[in-house]
Amino acid sequence: MTRTVMCRKYQQELEGLAFPPFPGPKGQALFDTVSKQAWQEWLKHQTMLINENHLNVMQPEAQTFLSEQREKFLSNADYERPKGWTPEKK
Repeated sequence: MTRTVMCRKYQQELEGLAFPPFPGPKGQALFDTVSKQAWQEWLKHQTMLINENHLNVMQPEAQTFLSEQREKFLSNADYERPKGWTPEKK
């Protein structure tokens, strides 16, 4: 049986993650409130941000930036998009 969560991004019951994406309380909070769909979309967006902004994810500033953007993205706040980004046509 698939685990479902009330996804904070989509505000509906959706399939949940199989396991917390990080150790500790932050990972558990994401596990409890973020759907598999929203997490996959975040990972794709995060990759664009890393590539377009030439981020070194080992640097604390880059980690802070990505953490802030993740929270905004998953909470439907205004998050940063790469320059020239246009949403995919579905």
